[in-house]
Amino acid sequence: MYSERAFIVVTPYESRRLIAKAVVQLPEIKEALTNGWIVVATGSTNGYVAEELLGSPLIKENFISGHITLGETWNTPDNPDYIFPIVLHKGVRKDIRAEQALELFSDKDVFIKGANAVDSQFNAAVFMAHHAGGTIGSALGTLYARGARLIMPVGMEKMIPSVAEAVKHSGNRSYTYSTGSPIGMMPIINAVVVTEIQALTTLFGVQAYHIGSGGIAGSEGSVVVIIEGEAEKVKKAFEFVQSIKGEKPLLRPNGTPKQ
Repeated sequence: MYSERAFIVVTPYESRRLIAKAVVQLPEIKEALTNGWIVVATGSTNGYVAEELLGSPLIKENFISGHITLGETWNTPDNPDYIFPIVLHKGVRKDIRAEQALELFSDKDVFIKGANAVDSQFNAAVFMAHHAGGTIGSALGTLYARGARLIMPVGMEKMIPSVAEAVKHSGNRSYTYSTGSPIGMMPIINAVVVTEIQALTTLFGVQAYHIGSGGIAGSEGSVVVIIEGEAEKVKKAFEFVQSIKGEKPLLRPNGTPKQ
C-alpha cells in the first residue's frame, strides 16, 4: 500500500529529459560504459540520452530521423553536419560508424534506438520510410543474432492501442494516398522499453500510472501521471519533475526531405 501520492504533468520535452536520465542509470548501460560498446542511434529522445551519457550539450535536432512535423510525416533530415549515431567504447566516444561497432558487438553491448509507437503492454515499433528499413532494419539482425541489449526510450505521447495490429496494416508501398512520407512499421520484441513509467520507477523506486494525455497552446502531447510510494521517494520524484519543468522544445530540423 502506498504511503504518499503525487500528481504530475510532463510535456513531451520534459518526458524526454526524464527518460534520458533513467536510461543512463540502467544496469545494462552501466556495465557497457565500463566494459563494452554503446551505440546511441537515431531518435529525438536519443539526443537527450547522448547528452546525459556525454555530460555535455548537443544539437539534439541532429538525432531526429523519421518524424512528424507541420502535420506530416517526414524522412531523416538531409543535414551536412549529421555525424551521428554516437559510438562509445568503455565510456569513450569513438570516431567510427555504428556499422563498424556492431561488427564487434557481444551479448553485453548496448544499442539504443528511439521508437515511433508504444502500446499499453510496452511493445514498441519503429517507422520505416527507407525501402530496406533504415537504421533498425540494418541493425536488428546483428543484435538478435548476438543477444545484444536493445534499449528503446519512448514517451507515452506516442502510445497507440496495439503495435501488433498497427503493423498488420502498414507498409511504405501499400498506400494509395499519404499525408507526408509513407511508412512501414517494425515491431520490436525483447527490447528494454523505457517510458515515463519505467523512468520514474528506475530513478526513484515509485510506482507510476498513466492517467491522461493531451494539451493545448504548447502543451500538446503532455502526459498526466500518478506517482505512488514511500513518502520520501515520492517527494524526490515530484521535486525532480519540478526541476525539469521548462525543458525547451526541439526545433524543426533543417534540410528535411519528404521523399
